[in-house]
Amino acid sequence: MTETPSGDSVTIRIQHRVRPEARAHYEGWLRRIIDVAGRYCGHQGVHVLRPPADGCDYEIAVRFASEEQAERWRHSDERRRLLDEILPSLQRKETIEIHSGIDYWFTPSTSTAKQPVRWKQWLVTTAVIWPLTMLVPLFWQPLFAVQPALATWGVRQGLIAATVVALVIYVVMPRVVRLVSRWMFE
Repeated sequence: MTETPSGDSVTIRIQHRVRPEARAHYEGWLRRIIDVAGRYCGHQGVHVLRPPADGCDYEIAVRFASEEQAERWRHSDERRRLLDEILPSLQRKETIEIHSGIDYWFTPSTSTAKQPVRWKQWLVTTAVIWPLTMLVPLFWQPLFAVQPALATWGVRQGLIAATVVALVIYVVMPRVVRLVSRWMFE
């Protein structure tokens, strides 16, 4: 079940180092646990960063609408059973980080996670923001007409910028990144 994102959304970042001989088994297990997570209330999607052909490190980002919903899944009996099943296929214990709101978007430069090339990040971000900068002012225009104080210089731009940023972070970008993620990491 998926809910509308809110300011309290949470991303659980899970890292697994898989034994080279167990990658095929792990991929099958990964499909199953993603399916299980998707059935939990508040689930908003999963993004998997797979290792290169000769690598072993997987990173899974599972997003939930609230911390409570994320914790319910993380501590569920279903997840615990699936994790017990895959432990022999891992080289070491999984690592977990929990990020709220937009924290996950700003991965520290010290992260070892594979990042898309900058020009692809720029292109996707521009493709998302450009139409919003044209459409959002049109939606605010009726309110500016009846409430002139909101249309004053600075206030108007602030309302438009806040709306664009909220749409990018909570509505548009998560969906776009899911759609283009394969291309982003080629």
